[in-house]
Amino acid sequence: MIVFDKTEYKYKSDDEINIKPAVSNLNIRIEQGQFVVVIGRNGSGKSTFARLINALILPTKGTVYVNNINTLEDEFLWDIRQSIGMVFQNPDNQIVATSVEEDVAFGPENLGVVSSEIKARVKDSLKAVGMHEYSKVAPHNLSGGQKQRIAIAGILAMKPNCIILDEATSMLDPTGRTEVLEVLRKLNKEENITIIHITHHMNEAVYGDRLIIIDDGNIVKDDSPREVFADVEGLKKLGLDVPQVTELFYELKKEGIELPLNIIDIDEAVEVLRELFTVS
Repeated sequence: MIVFDKTEYKYKSDDEINIKPAVSNLNIRIEQGQFVVVIGRNGSGKSTFARLINALILPTKGTVYVNNINTLEDEFLWDIRQSIGMVFQNPDNQIVATSVEEDVAFGPENLGVVSSEIKARVKDSLKAVGMHEYSKVAPHNLSGGQKQRIAIAGILAMKPNCIILDEATSMLDPTGRTEVLEVLRKLNKEENITIIHITHHMNEAVYGDRLIIIDDGNIVKDDSPREVFADVEGLKKLGLDVPQVTELFYELKKEGIELPLNIIDIDEAVEVLRELFTVS
């Protein structure tokens, strides 16, 4: 669905010769229905990567393809942006109406969808994120997690093939983050919507079936979360943390206890520790 082919992007500057690319030589393929998590230090190029997918910015070298469409082809930009929905960091910046249902209807209205179809999409989208009972509520009366779910519903109503979340959980409390991630997992599994979740919360990375690390504008790791987080020392050298349960096993192993490092799930960790102590 999404292909980066030797892609580079440089932000404009007075010093065009010496400016360093935000991302360089990206070669990556993302298939329809994948749940991809992207992590990296601040300034590593994560947001640039996201904006290149949605053609908010265009490559200065190489190409990006979305559904086999080159993002450099201006006449197809509308098609690309209809198929790729973006949810940003602050949900208040995406809420534009005085009621939840009006806000969710805003996107399809601008796409020229007929009224009867809009009503159906709003209803289905709100049900998908568990917010149908709030359809008449004013968005400003909702919690942060609920607002972000409304932002996702607004994207869903436009019927995209892919949803990109650019640090969309960073302003939420743990409960709000869990709410949003459970909605994303459901949409991915039940609707086959491709999810690209950019985050700095390592515990959220385990939700994906693929984990990409971008550092200094380059992809340095691309594998399952289990395999990526098993390299605890490698991630620490990149200035990144690992999920808390992985960190626990890492510290215990340093103390001489033989434990696997590819543990990313609390329930799995409990079983491993139970077996260890039972044998002991």
